[in-house]
Amino acid sequence: MKLKIKLLREGAVPPRYATEGAAAMDLTACMDAPVTIAPRQLVTLPTGLAIALPSAEYVALVFARSGLGIKHGIALSNGVGVIDSDYRGEIQVGLTNLSDTPYTVQPGDRVAQLAVVPVARAQVELADELDDTARGAGGLGSTGQ
Repeated sequence: MKLKIKLLREGAVPPRYATEGAAAMDLTACMDAPVTIAPRQLVTLPTGLAIALPSAEYVALVFARSGLGIKHGIALSNGVGVIDSDYRGEIQVGLTNLSDTPYTVQPGDRVAQLAVVPVARAQVELADELDDTARGAGGLGSTGQ
């Protein structure tokens, strides 16, 4: 599968896999100056990249970098970013600082990960009844800790 990448800004870095076994590519911040994220603040950082997925059979998902979250409390503000196959605008990364300490992002810092995955488009069918399962309607925490 080929993923077409367009560099939109000077200094934009094409996404790349950090290792042979990596499932997602690193996305870097593409900005002119550092950005400090205050505790509980939300920011949107440009990547300087646009992509063209080959078809509606694929979606690109933006995930947090585990090191930023575990070491500094930096997480994606929207949980997971979804880039649809027909989007051609700049990929931007929404971050939030969940810690009590300001965190500064430097231009070129790796701020998120981009994974390209297949899409299974569901055919919605309304039903009066659903199949029974052992779990049934057991919801949050119903299967234990």
